Amino acid sequence: MKTYQIIILLLIGTLTWSACDKEDLVNVDEPNHRVVYTSQMDFQNRIQVNDTMSFGDVSAGVISRTWTFPENGVNVIDMTTNSSTNAIVKALFTQPGEFEVDLHQVYKDNAYVDNILKGKELDTTIVVKVLDSIKISVQANYLNEDGSLGAALTLEDMAENELEASKSVRYSLSTIGEPEDIAWSFEGGDPSNIENETEVDVKYRRMGTYNFQVVASRERPFGADTLSFTDFIKVIPSSDPVTLDAVIEEDGAIALHYSREMDPTSLRSGDFSVQIENSETILNPLVANVSIDQNQGNVVLLELENEAIYNDDTVTVSYTPGILSTLDGVAADAFEGEKVVFSGENVLSPTAYDYSFENSTASNWPYLGWGAPWDMYDFSISETQSQLGTKSGLVELRPYGGMIIGHRDDNGNNITFPIEADKTYEIGVWIYIEEMGTIDESVELPSLRFFWNPNTNWAVQGPSFDNSWPVGEWVYASTLAEFTAGGEYRFMIRGANTKQTEGIKFYMDNISVTEARIRP
Repeated sequence: MKTYQIIILLLIGTLTWSACDKEDLVNVDEPNHRVVYTSQMDFQNRIQVNDTMSFGDVSAGVISRTWTFPENGVNVIDMTTNSSTNAIVKALFTQPGEFEVDLHQVYKDNAYVDNILKGKELDTTIVVKVLDSIKISVQANYLNEDGSLGAALTLEDMAENELEASKSVRYSLSTIGEPEDIAWSFEGGDPSNIENETEVDVKYRRMGTYNFQVVASRERPFGADTLSFTDFIKVIPSSDPVTLDAVIEEDGAIALHYSREMDPTSLRSGDFSVQIENSETILNPLVANVSIDQNQGNVVLLELENEAIYNDDTVTVSYTPGILSTLDGVAADAFEGEKVVFSGENVLSPTAYDYSFENSTASNWPYLGWGAPWDMYDFSISETQSQLGTKSGLVELRPYGGMIIGHRDDNGNNITFPIEADKTYEIGVWIYIEEMGTIDESVELPSLRFFWNPNTNWAVQGPSFDNSWPVGEWVYASTLAEFTAGGEYRFMIRGANTKQTEGIKFYMDNISVTEARIRP
């Protein structure tokens, strides 16, 4: 009896093992699935000329494959022809351009491409973009007073191209190899540094001999080229009148920015007067000291005696002709009631907010859908006028019209900036009115407002344009703002011309949000 039991158990075990074995054989059938990769697939298959790139076929169920490369500009490593049947192939690209690499595969059965079942034979084309090595060239021209190009400068070390103080040079860059970043450096120039522009106008105010450099680069595939010239510009004295270009608060002092270097021996504190207005209070502090900025010879610094200035003050400066003159002997003209612009760290600067309009397009400043009359406007990015840099925002408000725009990135996301609680901020913008006709001052004036969201204060103030507003020059306008809470905010920029029979056309540039100091 025990013998029969043992035999029966052995038979059952054999049948069980056989059944499991067949089931396992079914489960391990290999699917046919296309899996193709390249060594640069995460970087849009972009490489630099004379670099190599690997191609791999790790598809399941492949019976045969053939890689086919272009005849010209590509060398397949370890192969004498432009084709290969290997699973992994490496190729050297010797010419810039776009190249198509074809893969033909034959599978055991119909194959999957991603999750879609295809046929037994599949064709795949991989497009490789080969970038040329980065190469740059520069042209520099004198810039005439009317903005037209003058003679070309000599592009050599030690050229010492002579330029009268307060004149400008236009630098133009040509590139090969699609650089992603461009960095200019202009010793002694204004601006001294600028990025990602191929054309730059640089003004030189200080006498001396200066270098310049430009670097063009890209991160991947890495490449770079540099051009630099030593002793390139020699700034010489000018007989042109000296101009007062800006009046700015800097570290508690009042900075007078002239068009060229001033003579420190011609400074007399008694030639300057300052008036401070705050509500009904009027102060006339004495100018205790006058000096030249150590780093900028064209900047005259006024220090007040026992008085400070605050963002909620209206501060004006006047100069009665004394002996103030430039280093090249040109006397400075008198001026009266020049308003002081307050400076500070712009909270927009470290964010993606394109406050200078240098790196955005009109599509990044979309209409916010308020309906009529706030859709009766035109907005564009212009290179015709700029307060700093090369671009500004051009606004054209139609008769009885208005504008409401925001600022968004290329994906349609609102661009925001950080605000801290319990602080007062100055919201500022530079405005250049080109056309405004005759303003009817008996009705609501044209205006520009920077509303914010969230926690909008609809009563926030801003510039309003009457017939006394200067036309054809840059004017700084600002207002003080208190935010009810800290956090991330966005602007809704509203231009209003809803009561006027004529349109208005203006540029705006260099929007700023700076922490304000309030008079105690």
